[in-house]
Amino acid sequence: MRYKIELCYKGTNYSGWQRQPNAQTVQQILEDSINLIFRDSVEITGCGRTDAGVHAKYYIAHFDSENNYNYISVKKLNNYLPVDIAIFDITPASEDFHARFSAKSRTYEYIISTKKNPFDYGLSLYLPKPLKLDLMNEALLKLLDYSDFTSFSKLHTDVKTNNCKILNAGIKTQDDKIIIYITADRFLRNMVRAIVGTLIEVGRGKLNISDFCKIIESRNRGNAGKSVPADGLFLVNVEY
Repeated sequence: MRYKIELCYKGTNYSGWQRQPNAQTVQQILEDSINLIFRDSVEITGCGRTDAGVHAKYYIAHFDSENNYNYISVKKLNNYLPVDIAIFDITPASEDFHARFSAKSRTYEYIISTKKNPFDYGLSLYLPKPLKLDLMNEALLKLLDYSDFTSFSKLHTDVKTNNCKILNAGIKTQDDKIIIYITADRFLRNMVRAIVGTLIEVGRGKLNISDFCKIIESRNRGNAGKSVPADGLFLVNVEY
């Protein structure tokens, strides 16, 4: 039986989702926990990689097993898992369901705090100086006109193409928070953090909209802004 897992995690203590040698990851913790509790050696496939320190408010994964998993399994897992990983549900899925390849889109949010708050530490980027949000939003909308995002990709990755289709992007404010959101069919490594870092330069008046477009068109990571820290980045939705 193929099972779908819905979960969330705070990524601060992890080197991302994907299992790695000599590093603690969410996949490793989850697989090891299922093996220990249910004596079931499963291999869990996630909806995508998240970089070290990145959080997920909503994450989807799948695994195959001959065991029977239900709401009692969820309770047992949550009782055992560390406080920064929580399972919402484990449900049967169709045989052709694939957490990564069946996904139509993913949405990330990056949170900027404009007021110092110790309770936001590790969950947002603190930027007290005002930003020109109207220009930042205009620059974000320009992303929808392009498909090659080499300028915002981590160098020397193993992907075959740097093309992505951005479906939606914008900025919303909530109290002292600036929330930048981007929905796309796929994301490159470090892509959102590089986009946000470049957008901040627009918001500070150091780049105009034409400059932002030229950076994308250059297909050169060296021309884009500095990547912002992982602390403020959240995967918030996956659509199938």
